[in-house]
Formats: sequence, structure tokens, C-alpha cells
Amino acid sequence: MRMWWFITTLAISAFICNSPVYAYDNNPLQDICVALNDSQASVFVNGKICKDPKLATANDFYFSGLNVSGNEVPGFGFSLKTVDVNNMPGLNTLGITLVRADLEPQRIGPFHMHPRATEMITILEGTAYAGFLVPDPANFFKSRLFSKILNPGDVFVFPQGLIHFLYNMGYKKATFLFYFNSQNPGFVIIPYSIFASNPPISDDILAKGFQLNKTEIAELRKKFS
Repeated sequence: MRMWWFITTLAISAFICNSPVYAYDNNPLQDICVALNDSQASVFVNGKICKDPKLATANDFYFSGLNVSGNEVPGFGFSLKTVDVNNMPGLNTLGITLVRADLEPQRIGPFHMHPRATEMITILEGTAYAGFLVPDPANFFKSRLFSKILNPGDVFVFPQGLIHFLYNMGYKKATFLFYFNSQNPGFVIIPYSIFASNPPISDDILAKGFQLNKTEIAELRKKFS
């Protein structure tokens, strides 16, 4: 009898947790969504409008060409090729994005974060140093570094929203696959977001925030503008 009640309770709990009535907010797929109190206004869909399933084809779920490097990002020393909902429509609502990256020797994927996704990386070629920062709950002025040296076949994960980096410490190009659990992970490069904002943040604020003088702030603006 006890076993029967246990199985019944487990089944009811599973139904409640997965029931459509058990409402929750979906993760946002844009950085901002300002409410507009106008019933006649156009609707901005949080994602993509769905095609009639009867019109879907196998090509909607297919992509080719990840075996070659993508477009070079000028000035950064790496190239990217992305597989997302824009070139594989069947990914819509599935919460998946895949990126191939090729990083030149002694170059770094700059300090950045993805506000809407966890990132898992697999290294295919080369040797890299990867790490992410976790705020110290006991002292918010400090953080803890989690880092590893990666070789072909190694996998590493960057938790959602945490600052991370990737450095090619070898002497040949390194190739990676990045997996994101969002169809729009977001990409915030920390130094560029701060020193190349539009409109710019006041020099006085930046100088106080980074404990630098205005001359040093001006030099940083030149580097990241």
C-alpha cells in the first residue's frame, strides 16, 4: 500500500510540475522589451513567428559548412561561423545555438559574458587557456577564478552570465565549437561595453570607478573605441 501511495504521489507531482497551468516566464530573447500601452501597436515577438508545420521541410533543420572557418572579426584575431535560428529555422524555440570559432596564436577571446545562456566549449585543434570568474559571496570586492588548459577533445563550461575568456596559448590556430542553451545568447564584451558606449560614460565617472586619472581613461577609450 505504501508503495502504491508513493507512486501515485510521484505521478501527481510530475503532472503538476509539467502542467500548462503551472505558469512561468520564458527567458527573454532580446536585451530590452519596453511595455507600450497601445493595443494598435505592432507586436515584437520574443523569438520568431512560427511557420505552418505543413510547410516545414528537412532543409529547415539542416546546415552545412561547419567544417570550414567562418568570417574573420577584424582586429580580434578570430573568425566565427554561427548556426542559429537565422540560418537553421528549425532551431526556433529549441533554445540552441552552435558556433565554430578559430582563434589565432597568442590571441584572446576578450573578457565577455552571455546574459541569456550557459556556454559549453569543445576544443578540436590547438591548446587554449579558458577561465571564468565567480563572485565571492563572502566579499563582493573579490572573485574566484576557475580555469583550465584545454587540449583537443577537452570540454569546459562557462555558467550563464559569468565573465569568461579564452586564450590561444599555442603556436598554431586553435579551433573550437561553442554550444549555447539559448537561440539568442547575447554577447557583452566587457571593456568595449564600458569604454565605447554611445553616448559615452563621463570621464569623471570612469576615472572614479576604475581609480585612474583622465589621461589613462582617454587612452583606454582609444584602445576600445
